[in-house]
Amino acid sequence: MKNYLLLLTVLLISCNRDKTNKPNTFIEKDSPSYYFLKSQDMKLEATDRLKAVNKAIEMTGGLDSHGFSGQLAYHKNWLHFSSGQNDSLIFYHHKVFEGPSKNIDYYYLGQEYYLMGYYFSEVVRNSEEAFRNYTLSKGYFQKIRDSSWVGRNLLNMGTIQKDKSDFFGSKETLTDALKYLNSRNDKTYMVQCYNLLATNHRKLLNFDDALTFYNKAIKLTDSPTDKFIYQNNLAATYIDNHQLKMAINLLDSISSIPIPVSNQKEYARVLDNLAYSKWLSGNKIKENEFQKPLQIRIQNNDKRGQIASYTHLGEFHSETNPGKATSYFDSVIILSKTLKIPRAEKDALKFLMELEPTNVQLRDRYVFLQDSLYKQELKVKTQFAKYKYDDKLKQESILRLEKDNAEKELEANQERTQKILYLGGFIFTTTILGLSLFGFRQRTKRLKQQGMAKTLEAIQETEAELSRKLHDDHGGKLNQLMSLIQIDADKEIILDKTEELYNHTRDFSRTLNSVDTGPDFWNILKATLEFAKPAEVEMMFNGGKELNWSTVSDQSKTILFKVLQELIINMARHSKAQQTVIIFKEHNKILNVYYEDDGVGASKESLFRKNGLQNTEKRIQAIGGSIIFDSEEGKGFRAEIHIPK
Repeated sequence: MKNYLLLLTVLLISCNRDKTNKPNTFIEKDSPSYYFLKSQDMKLEATDRLKAVNKAIEMTGGLDSHGFSGQLAYHKNWLHFSSGQNDSLIFYHHKVFEGPSKNIDYYYLGQEYYLMGYYFSEVVRNSEEAFRNYTLSKGYFQKIRDSSWVGRNLLNMGTIQKDKSDFFGSKETLTDALKYLNSRNDKTYMVQCYNLLATNHRKLLNFDDALTFYNKAIKLTDSPTDKFIYQNNLAATYIDNHQLKMAINLLDSISSIPIPVSNQKEYARVLDNLAYSKWLSGNKIKENEFQKPLQIRIQNNDKRGQIASYTHLGEFHSETNPGKATSYFDSVIILSKTLKIPRAEKDALKFLMELEPTNVQLRDRYVFLQDSLYKQELKVKTQFAKYKYDDKLKQESILRLEKDNAEKELEANQERTQKILYLGGFIFTTTILGLSLFGFRQRTKRLKQQGMAKTLEAIQETEAELSRKLHDDHGGKLNQLMSLIQIDADKEIILDKTEELYNHTRDFSRTLNSVDTGPDFWNILKATLEFAKPAEVEMMFNGGKELNWSTVSDQSKTILFKVLQELIINMARHSKAQQTVIIFKEHNKILNVYYEDDGVGASKESLFRKNGLQNTEKRIQAIGGSIIFDSEEGKGFRAEIHIPK
């Protein structure tokens, strides 16, 4: 009854699927929508509701048309089922849903096969057909990625496998179901999965796993009734695992919970398990503690529960009253045959064989049942495995087809994209080349103008520097010598000044002279720099001798010569250095020269006020190079020179 109410609730929700979240708009009377809504009115008799849905189907063209609604067809079959019109249910199911395809929505196909699965499971008791229909329903819901309904179908499939003693298969199916269910929307179904998984593990004697899953179900459920049932299951597992004290404590605690009249079967089960666990633990109990739950079960026509009570009573009397025990076990066998539960009969026969070890008929019946159960379970497991395997192949086939179609569409899109890209790329490349060529020409022209301007500026700066030196230095010394001659100074002093003027003139001439950039450039450069430095300054070179100077352009050699000469002259005049280091390196066709001395240094502001250094920088920039000055007062002077070879 509980399963039927759950199905009724689920199917009502699904029937109202398209009505949710829609505004209340005026529905024209005597229209398909009007009659469809009328068919869902629970206040009407079932026959009137069926008339309404049939009228709606007729107005849409009938079940044989290609324009009818799958929702209407499914709702019609649901009404047949809820009214107990099983022949009509089967007839219209085959006519509409298993006949030629009418392009029915996958959602309603899934709902229809879920309904048929429930019908075969709970009404006809045909587990194979139920499993097949649940499998088909699952496949349709997988197509629309409705994970909740996929999980529910797997839950029902796992339940059928458990009921048919396929505990391993059930465990696998229920584990898959949990992957599709979530605790926010599917808590009830997750709880059922945990309870069934625990039962499977219990039957497989995996008691630790069984206890874990029962506790998960107890923790997650919001239903006091379900919690009561799961706690009873947990206690039964404690009994199976010989944890009798824990079983007694748990059963004692829940036996005092007020139980509604509708749940007397579970209350009887608690009392029976409590009496059984106490007896197993060695406590002295009276037969009445077993008789009380038995009477509750008889009053509620709970024949399965009676089997458990008679079995426990038989065990209770086995040693003290074998005749009475035999009578109880005979009752178990009668009920087992009535309910078609051969496993319960086999268990009773096992106890009877202990009471009557010489009874050959009991032994033969036990062996027969054991063989029959083994063959039946093997057949069931094979059949369920086949359904699952066929479904897997079907899903894989669908996925391959979807993949092939997707790949073909992707290839077509890629071809179109490539054509567009080729055309766009050709236009883009042509445009870029045209713009680049124009830009290159403009840039070349601009750079030529800038280069000429920089070169001219560098020449003018050099000329201005030479003019200043000629006027200030050379002119000043010449004027001083003329003054000495006019005052008829000492001849020795005049000769010394004359020699000093000569040497200065010679140095100035060397500055003006062109640089020898031939094979002996390095030696000339080194000698010139060493000659220009003060005698007390130690000058060290690194890398210059090893450098292949023939690969350096004459223009770069000339500029480098002048720049280094200017740096040494500047050092000699201002730095008061004791040591100077010049390092030469080559990298990626760039000549890198590093100059450093340990003189007094200068602030960055004073560096840029020196015309000689400014002129040096302009010379380097004129040939596309760069020079970086770095100095602080009291920390020496450094320069990095980078010029193209």
